[in-house]
Amino acid sequence: MKNKLIRLAKFIAAGGIASRRAAERLIMAGRVKVNGITVKEPGRKINPNRDHVEVDQNTVEALEKKYYLLFKPKGCLTTVSDPFGRPTVMDFFPAKIKKGLFPVGRLDMDTEGLLLLTNDGKLAFRLTHPRFQVPKKYFVTVKGAPSLKDLRKLSKGVLLEDGLTSPAEVKVASQQKKGTSLIMTLREGKKRQVKRMCLAIGHPVLFLKRVAFAFLNLEGLRPSDYRALTRKEIRKLKELVDLM
Repeated sequence: MKNKLIRLAKFIAAGGIASRRAAERLIMAGRVKVNGITVKEPGRKINPNRDHVEVDQNTVEALEKKYYLLFKPKGCLTTVSDPFGRPTVMDFFPAKIKKGLFPVGRLDMDTEGLLLLTNDGKLAFRLTHPRFQVPKKYFVTVKGAPSLKDLRKLSKGVLLEDGLTSPAEVKVASQQKKGTSLIMTLREGKKRQVKRMCLAIGHPVLFLKRVAFAFLNLEGLRPSDYRALTRKEIRKLKELVDLM
């Protein structure tokens, strides 16, 4: 973090303690101290390299930005924690890495594939916002054999209960006795979108795997493997959503 003054609430949020608004509420509630003195002004500015900040007697340390790619396996939730104790994607990371980390978007419990995780809230928001049209590619096996008419429906957009989907890129990868494998590329992120689109044309999903997100893929990774993004990859992601 550069040697400059920043707002106290922003510093607390960067430390993974709470969101910016929640940090402001903590400050106004008198739960934050700067150099041992209680501060109640959310707009207060501090020097992160010299000032000591505490929330409820716990020291706040600014988190370095982290960016990871995980090959999510089936059988785990795309969430930071689960009240019922079910496995989550965070279980694959050691404590030192996963502090402050959260998933960018989500994959269903029975879906596998590429998942990004970061503590960079601004980048995560833009990568999942439909305005930026970030492509996500899936390998999908559906029941039966979709007709050309069915495939055109997927390509042009399918009417779901929450509205018409944006056009998708669809290619037939192969056909088997039990079903057909498709390569689908979407540029939006409605809940369970691939499954709902395929069900809407009468061909429910039997298998689903996200194989790419923007220019990133799963090359060299097996299920449950993860790796840090390179500086070049981080820069390209930021350029993709106008953050450079």
